[in-house]
Amino acid sequence: MTSPRPLRYALFALIYFAEGAIVSYFAALNTIYLRGFQLTMTSIGLIGTIAMIPFVLKIFLGMLSDRFNFFGLGYRKPYMIIGLLTQAACLFVVPFIDPANQFGLFAALAFVLMTGQALYDTCTDGLALDTTAPEEQGVVQGLMVAGRALGVVLISAVIGLLAKTSWAWVFYSLAALTLIPLPFVLAVRENPRPAGRKFEWKAFRAFSRADILFLGLLGALYSLVINGANELVSPFLQKSFSVPVDALGFYTSVWGIGVILGGLTGGRLTDRLGQRRAVVVAMGITSLAVPALAVIPGPHGAWPLVALFGVAYGYYETVYFAVSMQRSDPRIAASMFSILMAVANLGTAVGLGLSGALSDWIGFPLTFVVLAFINLLALPMLPVIYRSAPSSGVVAENEPAA
Repeated sequence: MTSPRPLRYALFALIYFAEGAIVSYFAALNTIYLRGFQLTMTSIGLIGTIAMIPFVLKIFLGMLSDRFNFFGLGYRKPYMIIGLLTQAACLFVVPFIDPANQFGLFAALAFVLMTGQALYDTCTDGLALDTTAPEEQGVVQGLMVAGRALGVVLISAVIGLLAKTSWAWVFYSLAALTLIPLPFVLAVRENPRPAGRKFEWKAFRAFSRADILFLGLLGALYSLVINGANELVSPFLQKSFSVPVDALGFYTSVWGIGVILGGLTGGRLTDRLGQRRAVVVAMGITSLAVPALAVIPGPHGAWPLVALFGVAYGYYETVYFAVSMQRSDPRIAASMFSILMAVANLGTAVGLGLSGALSDWIGFPLTFVVLAFINLLALPMLPVIYRSAPSSGVVAENEPAA
């Protein structure tokens, strides 16, 4: 008997909620924690770089999951379990390591922890690709985007309060949150992979097609725009309106709520409108939301505009993930999806540098306007991306069973 749809939806949302909790810690508190051990920013930056290496290696983790059935137990589920348990175990160990006196050990632990996260992240994407019908792809990606954002919004406040009491309980709490999706993963049983989904190296030829190349370019462009703009919101509010640091956290929470709404509503609209129209809508909302940040009238007027930008952010992410999901070849589903995500991450890296440099040169408001114009460069890509029929990532026979 196949797994009920609510069970699958809960699995995808909860795994990304757990990931969002870790993202929240690294974004808000990791630097503060390490500074408490008198580490220099150079040392902290090095740990951050080491921790991000596994996300560069995600491509190979995707290949591992696509190619090797783990001792006959499945292509996705065993790796997801290993990843979650690895992350939880590392979080339990963190309080027992002194980053100042055991720097190498702490850096190695950060690498292993993030490898666990990259593993379950990639294999969760692979499971979604294996088991999601085309008409559900937008909803599933919306749940993933919303789940991660919910983790960021809720956990930011909670772990901030815990940190005032005990850093050890911050890590124990994150470890416990990591284990929440585990029962849902254990409830999934992978059916035998059909012949049409057997791993084949020749499937990587898809990356020589113009539609896939331009899809990757679209990912880099959208990621450049929304993440480049997102980087500037807090410093813009602080510099222009003297918003204090503690209040900036509330603006981030409002942005996160917008991301949740954008992910959930965007997923359903994507499935109803079709993905090509959904991309156009995503571009339109972003083209309104990003330059609107330039005309924020003051601290009070910032609330709705920051929330609107969050909606645009969540909607565009959901749409791009759903399109990438639809275009991933089922023979190399996790590998292909992770490569497309890696290209989008490259766009983020460029966007962060570009928006920072532009804001120093022409100021925050004009930078938001420039980013909005850059967003429109995606328009001529759409005819190329949709010139040929997409490959489906679905084989009904491989739907998970309970």
